[in-house]
This record gives sequence, C-alpha cells and structure tokens, in this order.
Amino acid sequence: MRSIIFANYIARDTRRLGATMDVEQSNVRFLNNLVLNLWDCGGQDAFMETFFTSQKDVLFSNVEVLIFVFDVQSSDVQKDIEKYQSCIETGIMKYSPEAMIFCLVHKMDLIPKAQRDMLFSKRKEELEHLSKPLKISCYATSIWDETLYNAWSKIMSLLIPNVGQLKEKLKKFADHINADEVLLFEKATFLVVAHHMRKEHNDGNRFEKISNIIKQFKLSCNKMQSFFRSIEVRNSSFAAYIELFTANMYIMVVMSDPQVCSAAVQLNINNAKRYFKDTDHSGTM
Repeated sequence: MRSIIFANYIARDTRRLGATMDVEQSNVRFLNNLVLNLWDCGGQDAFMETFFTSQKDVLFSNVEVLIFVFDVQSSDVQKDIEKYQSCIETGIMKYSPEAMIFCLVHKMDLIPKAQRDMLFSKRKEELEHLSKPLKISCYATSIWDETLYNAWSKIMSLLIPNVGQLKEKLKKFADHINADEVLLFEKATFLVVAHHMRKEHNDGNRFEKISNIIKQFKLSCNKMQSFFRSIEVRNSSFAAYIELFTANMYIMVVMSDPQVCSAAVQLNINNAKRYFKDTDHSGTM
C-alpha cells in the first residue's frame, strides 16, 4: 500500500515486496516543505507486542494520524480487533488523543462484489462502536482499483493546513474562467489535494481513476527518460487540461465547450499561478 501511494509502484509490482518487519520509518515530502513522517508498523504478533511495551511512548506520542489496516480475509478477525483496541486504548487515547483515526478494510477485491457493501457496513459499525468516544473514518480499499487512492486523497486533504484556502481560490478561479471543474493534484503522488465542481458529474470515483491513469502515463514517461509536464484531452463533449501548476502541484481544468481555445485556457492557468503560489505550506507532521 505504501509503495503504491508514495513510491509509484503499480499493483502487480507489489507482489515482489516482502512483509513489513518491525517499524519502517520514512519521510515523505510533498507540497513544498510539508513533510509526512510515516511509520509503517509490521502486523505480526511479535512486533505488535513490542509496540505496546518498550516502544509505546515512542510510537504513539505526537501522532497526527493513525491509519490501521485490516485484512478483510484475516484468519483471526478477533485478534485483529484486539490489536486495534490496544492501539486506541493504550496508545492513542493516552499519548495522542487529538489524532485523526482512519481504518482501512483492505483487500476488498477478494470478496464477491455482491457481498462487499454488507460486509464493509458491518465492519465499519463494529469499529465505530469500539472506538468511542473517539471518532473514526472507515474506507473499503484495494490496490486493484481506485478505492485506495480515494482513501488516501481524503486523508492527505485533511493533513494540509491551508486546504480551505486552496478550495476557496479554486472556486474563484473556476467561476472566473467558467470551468466545469478544477482540481489540484499533489505532484509526487498525484493524490487529489482540493477541487471545485460547478457542474454535477455522475462518476464519484473519477478523480482516483484520473490519478491512476496519469500515474501510469508518468511511469511510461520515466521509462523513456522524459518529464511529464502537461496533457490535453478533448472530444465532442468536453476539453480537459492537466498541467504543472506550481512546484508541487498539477492542475486539471475541465471545460464543457470543446471548441474553447487551448491557448486561452493555458493563459488563464499561467496567470493563476501567481495567485496560488503562496498556498504552498512548510511544516512537518
């Protein structure tokens, strides 16, 4: 999961990765100088026991976000629940009670499609009850579709201190150029940072699908030692432009009028860059 989001792996390449041993710590830099200190903790019993004894105060102090991943096909669901309760009761509530908590019910692709919603709803209800009085967010995920990007986009959006300012600026920009939709993607991960929509769309997962498509395209460019800077797609119904916007973000502009002049859209994007430049944030979490 971490490799797909932050190391540009595609799903099939993760098969050659080994299990996480003990704690793997990495610093992920995005949006200029905002640094995410990511601690990937192995789920094996021996490591979990260590986490809640000698390393408890180190792991759970000053935590901004806890992301607990459940294997939906685990052979011992009760033990997984007990591990989660230990994280909440003896870790988060004691050392970082203000932390945001996300539960990912992972590998949902292994469950028959007709059963997924019911199984996830049941697991979500159980986890919310166990987490009281803390509030949690739950997502059903898989590395084989857009659900993983959907979850991580929402998580990252909550980590950005000035995301409200970004959304307000996107609204003004979209209104000014009469765009149907405007999105900002983080440059390294291509996760959705913020968006504004002026025209309803019936595909709620379109952002994550776009992220996956562009990621594949970027990987193809890298193999040819080329740098992806911009792309334009148009048909009889719309025109879409994706372009490097700031040092740390790409922008996507969608217009209903496919006859719109590309040069005019690009001019508007270039003029807006100065307006968004001061929204890059510096910090560590």
